Amino acid sequence: MKIVAKPIEVVSWTDKKGNIHPVRFKTTNEDESISVIKIDKVITVDKEKLAGNNMLVFKCQSVINGAERLYEIKYELSTCKWILFKI
Repeated sequence: MKIVAKPIEVVSWTDKKGNIHPVRFKTTNEDESISVIKIDKVITVDKEKLAGNNMLVFKCQSVINGAERLYEIKYELSTCKWILFKI
């Protein structure tokens, strides 16, 4: 997986316990086009502290351009921002 670390827009839902479940995300490609990627499966959810910021790390799987791909998206708890970290 290659580190890209770019901001994304995410549609997610939260259960009664406060757990976040991402559904799909929107990203801008190199040619300025926009792609919407449906998250097929969340494999793991971990907590990490990056540069003093608490983050949730979601390791996910989706079919992108006809191929099954693994990637990581991160949710920064203090700013409520999403990042496509590795793909």
